[in-house]
Amino acid sequence: MWMNDCRSACEAAGLDPQLGFLHAVRPGRAALALDLMEEFRPLADRLALTLVNRGQLSEHDFVSREGGAVLLEGDARKAVVVAYQERKQEVLTHPLLAESIPLGVVPLVQARVLARCLRGEAAGYVPFATR
Repeated sequence: MWMNDCRSACEAAGLDPQLGFLHAVRPGRAALALDLMEEFRPLADRLALTLVNRGQLSEHDFVSREGGAVLLEGDARKAVVVAYQERKQEVLTHPLLAESIPLGVVPLVQARVLARCLRGEAAGYVPFATR
């Protein structure tokens, strides 16, 4: 879900989400969106651990498929989506902007910061970091 939000943010900032810096360029793979998403990995991990610790997800919510794929089923999938959407509504102070914004807007802000850096309008890229 973070990757999709980061992909949309890249496109909204006028960046090609397919061409990245950290992830290899492959057909159908949004390398830049994956690069941008790395900043949000701790938030995704925290959400997953919170859902497990609260008992909203358990091993019984996952199904193994042929070939090694693991899928999240039914109500558990809904719980993850709801928790993700609720998390995106939380307000935080962006370290660069020094303004309070919803977490769901941060990928767009970061994509715009990256675009400014790539266009030479900013001295460097300031990554988003959580405490």
